[in-house]
Amino acid sequence: MNYLQTLTQLISKYLMVLIIGFSCMAYIVPSYFIWAVAYTPFLLGIAMFGMGLTIKFENLCNIFRHPKDICIGVLAQYTIMPLLAWGICHIFTLPPDIAIGVILVGCCPGGTASNVITYIAKGDVPLSVGMTITSTLIAPIVTPLLILYIGGAWVDVALLPMMITMVKVIIIPILLGGVIQYVCKSHINTLTSISPIFSMIAIILLIAAIIAVNRDKLLVSGLLTLIIVGIHNVLGLLLGLIVGKTLKLKYDKTTALAIEVGMQNSGLAVTLAATNFALNPLATLVGAIFSVWHNISGAIFASIRRDKISS
Repeated sequence: MNYLQTLTQLISKYLMVLIIGFSCMAYIVPSYFIWAVAYTPFLLGIAMFGMGLTIKFENLCNIFRHPKDICIGVLAQYTIMPLLAWGICHIFTLPPDIAIGVILVGCCPGGTASNVITYIAKGDVPLSVGMTITSTLIAPIVTPLLILYIGGAWVDVALLPMMITMVKVIIIPILLGGVIQYVCKSHINTLTSISPIFSMIAIILLIAAIIAVNRDKLLVSGLLTLIIVGIHNVLGLLLGLIVGKTLKLKYDKTTALAIEVGMQNSGLAVTLAATNFALNPLATLVGAIFSVWHNISGAIFASIRRDKISS
């Protein structure tokens, strides 16, 4: 058990280094990673299954104990980032492939990485977890509708297939994780020690595979995509912060809100792009780059917020 916990801690500590390292390897020798693209939904499902294993009864109770704060976070999540995506696509006159990628990222729920970053920033972790769970569970309905409404101006959007994809890669794995957690209570500590390892490996493989597939296109569109992703993410963090301060939320809640808004489930965006927008291959690249970037910016943001509360 101890060695599993040590391994999990090591991978978590150096996750960003591993993502960047494997992404570089994928760029240099793409043939080693291209195979993983075919398993994109499965890889995201593993990550969501891990989330299901870690959702505890008190997490669900917390949602009902603090419905106002949760609703503020989820509403901000599903308005700020989608509207930013729409604005960025128009301002920069983005080509359809990149535009739909930006819109996919903007319309997705918060990512589980936000919970870790909130902890580092000394924010309200239970609130962060509650917002992530809520936005994720309603995502199969809200995300496709937002993508249809916003993204329809750039590409054809098939609503029902997208909803089915999201149920398969989000709801079913999370429910399965929750059921296994309930049934295997005596072994749950072992399971929760192992699952983060597989979840992180799945995310690393997912990002590396997208880099491998888009290797040649990175030279043409990589810099533009990075700039767009950076603007989208940073504005999301700042606007989330402004919303929290405007509503006079406490420091820890404002911090959690800002991080939840700015950090998206970009793995889901990659999966939706790969399975539902195959005619727009560059769309997957946006989510892959966002996966790397938002962890870096999130860590910087957390450091700034943590230093502020300490001073």
